[in-house]
Amino acid sequence: MKKKLVSALLVAAMAVTMAAGCGSKEEKSSDKGEKTLKVWVPPLDDATEKNWGGLLKDWEKENDCKVKLTVIPWESYEETYTTAMNSGEGPDVGYMYNEMFPTYIDAGAVTDMSDYVTKDDKKEYKYLSNGYMMDGQYGWPLVTGVPFVLYYNEDILNELGEKAPETWDDFARICKEATKDTDGDGKVDQYGFACGLNTSDIGATQILNAYYYGALWQNGGQIYDDDLKSVTFANEEGKEAMTWLKDLTQYMNTDYMSQSWSDAFANVFGAGKAAFGITRSSQTDETSFKKTYPDLNWDFVTSLQQKEYGTFGATDCLTLMSAAEDKDLAMNFIKYVTGSEFMTKYHKECPGAALTESEPYVGDAKMEKIYTTDKDKWHGLQVGPCGAEILNQLAADFQGIMSGETSVDDGLKEAETFANKTLKDYWQDKE
Repeated sequence: MKKKLVSALLVAAMAVTMAAGCGSKEEKSSDKGEKTLKVWVPPLDDATEKNWGGLLKDWEKENDCKVKLTVIPWESYEETYTTAMNSGEGPDVGYMYNEMFPTYIDAGAVTDMSDYVTKDDKKEYKYLSNGYMMDGQYGWPLVTGVPFVLYYNEDILNELGEKAPETWDDFARICKEATKDTDGDGKVDQYGFACGLNTSDIGATQILNAYYYGALWQNGGQIYDDDLKSVTFANEEGKEAMTWLKDLTQYMNTDYMSQSWSDAFANVFGAGKAAFGITRSSQTDETSFKKTYPDLNWDFVTSLQQKEYGTFGATDCLTLMSAAEDKDLAMNFIKYVTGSEFMTKYHKECPGAALTESEPYVGDAKMEKIYTTDKDKWHGLQVGPCGAEILNQLAADFQGIMSGETSVDDGLKEAETFANKTLKDYWQDKE
């Protein structure tokens, strides 16, 4: 399978990469003996090199080190990593999203940072635990927040005599009440839930981020068993969550299979045609929605509750690459750019969730509760072996269930069978 091949290639390449360290001697030092630290990130904003470059000058001077920042396009991100690692040309400090980690952990390409975590770090960094995965601190959260949350149309709920939903039952009841013909022409023109399950332009697993994980977690479910040797999304909790989502299709816009989640939010909820819509939140939604949806009166619920709370929020991390020659220097850099001094300045230009207790919130007051009272209601994805293959298959079966092509039981069974066989093959290789 592709992931096994990638892991094997990475393992074979590690000796070359370890020898390469912080790049060649020519790259590592200037005539003055200045060190070079290679850092790879995706586009974090519209001008990452410019925005980061000016904020790194003090750190570079203090550490007599030049940061060589490379911004890699999202569309070729993981491919670039794989190619570079196999040729010994990777970075000292990398950036990975959850689906990437298992391959590189398995290959020994990233270092467990647990020994660098202090008591003060645990108190200061809000989301540090989200970088702990597969028995190690392999990630140091850099981009987090902006979770998917449930927005609601205040005008529609007021007309129905309803308030913001808290539970699954609340949500389903209001969806049913809101789905109706409002102009008397015999056709439904207002929906309970604006939804979009087309993945042609956003990637298959995005629909899991937007809709599926929240329902699964709220019902007490999880993707993997604790030992990561099997999946649990097809158990009783998983079936209940999928059945609940499937039952909601009767209250969705009729073209929910042909629109993406972002299109459905804009075209249906944003246009005032649905009581609810889900999209990735932003600290500046109050400001931006006034321009984008000037006639929309809205508010949001961070997460519904069934057995518990839960919704998906990205937890992309900086990584300490095993090939880094000066790991102490690389770790110093990681803590600096995720710390309050750097991020307070950066977030003034490019708003994002405060990563530390010391950093002030920057954004609209309406959105602040996501990062204060509600911060435990959202989290990143559980990291486990073969995640990319397993989740892509699950996304395909999710679409099949929601479109009516297969049943909840059959769709989840297919995804479960594929996942457990893939995991069995993976763990056999470890014995």
